[in-house]
Amino acid sequence: MSLSLPGRAVIFDYGEVISLTPTEADREALIEIAGVDRDAFWASYWKHRAELDQGTLSIHDYWRRVEADTGARWSESTLHLLWVTDFRGWLSVDTGTIDVLVDLRDGETRLALLSNAGADFGSYFRQGLIGSLFERVFVSGELLLVKPDAAIFQHALDELGVEASDAVFIDNKPENVAGAEALGITGHVFTSASGLRAFLESLA
Repeated sequence: MSLSLPGRAVIFDYGEVISLTPTEADREALIEIAGVDRDAFWASYWKHRAELDQGTLSIHDYWRRVEADTGARWSESTLHLLWVTDFRGWLSVDTGTIDVLVDLRDGETRLALLSNAGADFGSYFRQGLIGSLFERVFVSGELLLVKPDAAIFQHALDELGVEASDAVFIDNKPENVAGAEALGITGHVFTSASGLRAFLESLA
């Protein structure tokens, strides 16, 4: 069933909107490879994530910082294994959200992706199957900007050639939605695909 929002562009976050949260098995796999204290690992993992997403910290240096924080001594091959295991954990998709995206596409609604993610995700977003759903893809690690900074939203608006009043932004983090709404973009905090569909139908 197509879903049409004429004259509007709907901008989607990726993590935990299109993608599922990494599973407990995904998380356990990282801890097993890292071979360090669980709490120390996750504290460091998130501590440096913003710099990785902003593109000011390379993937290699990110994992070396986690290594230093946790007192580990990892070989280069272990770094590669940590990276690919972490990357893979973010690739599972919420099929309900995909169905909403397909219905929007079939309704000729303009779609874009705006994700806080390392630059390594850019190719997957564009060249993977989900790339076929979007007119444009914006990745924070490539732009050196992160949500909820107003500049990243303005960049997306400018590139899409739309006014804030003609844009809709979907994200699971309230602070990111608030950042978009501060510019006049219509926002929705994602909690479920069914809730998202109901919200978009109300706009349509």
